[in-house]
Amino acid sequence: MAAAKKVVMMVYAAGSLRHVLPSLLGAFEASTGVMAETRLGPAGLLRERIEAGERPDIFLSASFTHPARLAERKLARPAIVFARNTMAAAVRRDAGIATDNFVDRLLDPAIGIATSTPQKDPSGDYAWAIFRRIDEKRPGSFALLDSKAQKLVGGSETSNAPGRYDPIAAAMTAGQAHVFLGYRTGLTGLVAELEDTEIVEIPPEVNVVPEYGLATLQGCSEAGLAFALFVLSAAGQGILRDFGFQPVALPQKK
Repeated sequence: MAAAKKVVMMVYAAGSLRHVLPSLLGAFEASTGVMAETRLGPAGLLRERIEAGERPDIFLSASFTHPARLAERKLARPAIVFARNTMAAAVRRDAGIATDNFVDRLLDPAIGIATSTPQKDPSGDYAWAIFRRIDEKRPGSFALLDSKAQKLVGGSETSNAPGRYDPIAAAMTAGQAHVFLGYRTGLTGLVAELEDTEIVEIPPEVNVVPEYGLATLQGCSEAGLAFALFVLSAAGQGILRDFGFQPVALPQKK
């Protein structure tokens, strides 16, 4: 009788990685035999847990800022970018929001905006970065956008399942929100659940590029170090690309 496989690695990961992480870990286990335990949640909150004393082997964040802060505090090795994402908007069709009128419609007082929670969840930080870019084009816009944006997810680990947008779906169905700013990789599932919604690309002049950061914690196991290398390998980067992320370590196609 074969011996049971032993969990030898703990991975903390951003909720927006919830679909791709099983494939990454499955491929890694198939090649190494290593199994992992995972905790998913808003990256800012996971960072706070680590700062409070928890010690996973590796931290996969939706923002480079959080693992970099751990490295600055000597809790982790230097952080690296392992993937990028795209910010986009899920919109109600009756709101009349398109890429070419995106800023005008977002600034309309009648349009309800939903986001994740800044500082706790990088998705919210990226939304506020978009607000600031809009303010650069339209001075005074930030105050309006900041005041009316509804922070419906990402505020706590218990308020919503990691990577799920149920409160957003409820708000959009009820007409309390007409647009949600989030990761392009997560909006397909949200729009599939809701009638009369679609994904709209954010104008590039006001959009930002989410950079996902990785760091191994001090005392990381050999398995954790190996998994970090796997994420950056051609195999790992290919899996990320298959799930809609922009890889950072694949050779350019000729």
